[in-house]
Amino acid sequence: MRLHVVDHPLVSHKLTTLRDRDTASPEFRRLTEELVTLLAYEATRDVRVEPTRIQTPVSPAEGIVLSRPRPLVVPILRAGLGMLEGMMRLVPTAEVGFLGMVRNEETLEASTYAERLPADLSGRQCYVLDPMLATGGTLAAAIRFLTDRGADHITCICLLVAPEGVANLEQGLEGLEVPVTVVTAAQDERLDERGYIVPGLGDAGDRLYGLAH
Repeated sequence: MRLHVVDHPLVSHKLTTLRDRDTASPEFRRLTEELVTLLAYEATRDVRVEPTRIQTPVSPAEGIVLSRPRPLVVPILRAGLGMLEGMMRLVPTAEVGFLGMVRNEETLEASTYAERLPADLSGRQCYVLDPMLATGGTLAAAIRFLTDRGADHITCICLLVAPEGVANLEQGLEGLEVPVTVVTAAQDERLDERGYIVPGLGDAGDRLYGLAH
């Protein structure tokens, strides 16, 4: 597994405002979309392409287009939905699937409660959207779910990660031969006793939508 922390002043600037407890939900949603677009730019460096030939107004030219099958973007419900628009702004021709996972707040284990994905993901690049890599259980379960259906390349986009989550994710993916990359705006200090990232930004789902679990 590869961890890529994006080092860019605009990324840091937007993340700082997201962290601020006084940032209201409408601004939080807007900044999340903008930040995800910046992260997606880095996350798609390995997107599969194929050569093509086009005609410009001046002359023929060689170029590239996204390969088929198209990349599959998979937001983890519910908070991952707040990242979808930012991702699709950069890759509008990608397909979208949905995966609903919930973390047991006592055991911190993740379980799947809903999915809307192709039955066969053979040869597919998948981009998983999940705001927080905290304990790592949810993301590990999601990746296993996708690779069990044949996905052969996984890139996860997270706003924040915790060291414990990164370590647990690596352990949870042990033996998996599919390449996995995590792209994030920052790696924070630690998890607290409730499994929240410190300093973090709170509950991303609640801050996006203003609703309790």
